[in-house]
Amino acid sequence: MRHRKDHRKLGRATDQRLALLRSQVDSLFRHSHIRTTVEKAKETQRLAEKLITLAKRGDLAARRRVLRQVRDRDLVSHLFEEIAPRYEGREGGYTRVIRAGRRQGDDAQMAILELAD
Repeated sequence: MRHRKDHRKLGRATDQRLALLRSQVDSLFRHSHIRTTVEKAKETQRLAEKLITLAKRGDLAARRRVLRQVRDRDLVSHLFEEIAPRYEGREGGYTRVIRAGRRQGDDAQMAILELAD
């Protein structure tokens, strides 16, 4: 049964999974969209939504909490100054997952994760 299971493990150890999600969130904030598998996109979406919500607060404590996940200070500034103000009137749903067919090599279901406008 799947009761009380909080997240997908993505076939990785905890430290590897967290590093993967951090790098995907970095790429999402830097390029506004990424192409990955559906499972990775959904997990990345959860983390990205939480970070954008924190960035909308805009205070120092929120900035420090975002810096725990996103280690690049320039990217955090970009998040607080450019990305978060776009979503001021929005309660959630800052990102969307669009299914993009199957990957040629292993037939994995692919998706595009992008920032909603």
